[in-house]
Amino acid sequence: MKMIRKKITLFFLVSAISLVLSGCLYPEDEKAAQENPYEEQIDAVQKAVNSFKENTGGLLPIKTRENETDMYIKYPIEFSKIVPAYTEKIPSNAYETGGIYQYVLMDVEENPTVKLVDLRIAERIRDLNLRRHINGKLPFKDPVGENVYEIDFEAMGFKEPLKVESPYSDALLPIVVGGDGHFYVDYSIDLNRILQEQKPDVKEGEDIRYLLADSNPILPAYSLPYTVNEKNEPIFMKKK
Repeated sequence: MKMIRKKITLFFLVSAISLVLSGCLYPEDEKAAQENPYEEQIDAVQKAVNSFKENTGGLLPIKTRENETDMYIKYPIEFSKIVPAYTEKIPSNAYETGGIYQYVLMDVEENPTVKLVDLRIAERIRDLNLRRHINGKLPFKDPVGENVYEIDFEAMGFKEPLKVESPYSDALLPIVVGGDGHFYVDYSIDLNRILQEQKPDVKEGEDIRYLLADSNPILPAYSLPYTVNEKNEPIFMKKK
């Protein structure tokens, strides 16, 4: 009888530990589902977009944005147009379900392609915009390109410069301010790495952000155009 009681006690103890462990692990699993750019989820949305386009005579399931909107965030996908008719559910990493990515379309005229925008970057820029309006002045510092400047974070009340995690590497990327008063992520570190390691055939005067956009699921949103100088180094493109 004692042996039976011990086995029962052991069973409940193991069960309790399993429940505790599963409760601890679930939040991490959920976080991963919201933050990873899963290829299968992108593929599922791409198939849904293709089917929607085919069945609607060429229309796309996108929200309307102003013409001046940055090309990398200009065509957000309207999931209500494709869920559940063309795909079972909204991806777990999408903004609409608590994830960190906005699903958008690129190359809408020739080859509508599903891509992602990391909204953590957008949130950091919103934080800066809020602080700028509170202080009532633009935080220009030293120029880093034509009509592009470092940010005077101290004048904005920050103890140190704010940076964002790169979606392409382990680098922390600076944020700059344009002459228009808007804040932008500086992707020079990642662009320079590609130029040095892969040595792509690029020309002065062309926007080289495609080096990031074409080979990755995540777009270099909230950025200024870049080109290369005579040393094949990334620089901010001059406005025409």
